[in-house]
Amino acid sequence: MTDITSSELLAVTAARELARRRVVFAGHGLPTLAVSLAQRTVSPEIEIVYESGVTGAHPVDLPQSIADSMLVTGAECVLGMPQLFSYVLQGQRIDVGFLGAAQIDRYGGLNSSIIGDWAKPKARLPGSGGAIEVMANAGEIFVVMRRHTARTFVEELDFCTSPSPRRAREAGGGVQPHGKGVTRVITELGIMAREGIDDELELVAVHPGVTAEQVRAATGWDLKVADDLAELAPPSGDELRLLREELDPNRIYLR
Repeated sequence: MTDITSSELLAVTAARELARRRVVFAGHGLPTLAVSLAQRTVSPEIEIVYESGVTGAHPVDLPQSIADSMLVTGAECVLGMPQLFSYVLQGQRIDVGFLGAAQIDRYGGLNSSIIGDWAKPKARLPGSGGAIEVMANAGEIFVVMRRHTARTFVEELDFCTSPSPRRAREAGGGVQPHGKGVTRVITELGIMAREGIDDELELVAVHPGVTAEQVRAATGWDLKVADDLAELAPPSGDELRLLREELDPNRIYLR
């Protein structure tokens, strides 16, 4: 696996997790690439929905952003933002929301807003976009994290951009999210998973050469490890060829 980059590893692993999923809301970056790869491999019938309002996209090339005009050509439908969020998201028509984040906690809460103190942050990030609505209304959430360190997998978020169902319940207000929240987290070390509203993320699989002890050391809380911890198969030659030669030859996302 020495010639496989972290981005390639993440894209392939994330795409495989989309097998048997039907309607997927694709976030910007690696989620866009992973969903495109899944459409070419494990899930050809997948229906891709983008925050720009394009639903049922069949792009002839890899979009450079979620608002790339090429997404419109061949799409099943293009909706305005009120219709997308009201009828599609809040109508609970999304099976999987595919997101990224700067920080994640043990229950799947996400931070994509700031690093550091709110009054004087060390870094300002893009913010929620539609992530909070996706978190609340999609059946489940997959998250791709480019870095797996104790600064990205944290005991307490610097800022909660998208609350987990558990955190939303504890905040009160009588509104409970529709879906399970984050059920899969894909990193360069392996995969974490959770199911119930009060369940923590648990390490369920590692990449070849990675140990559970390495993952626990890189995580900012006392990470649980599945009794039947699996080892993931490395990317195949065909998956790498699709990524490198057909989907992203200019390495827009495979940086």
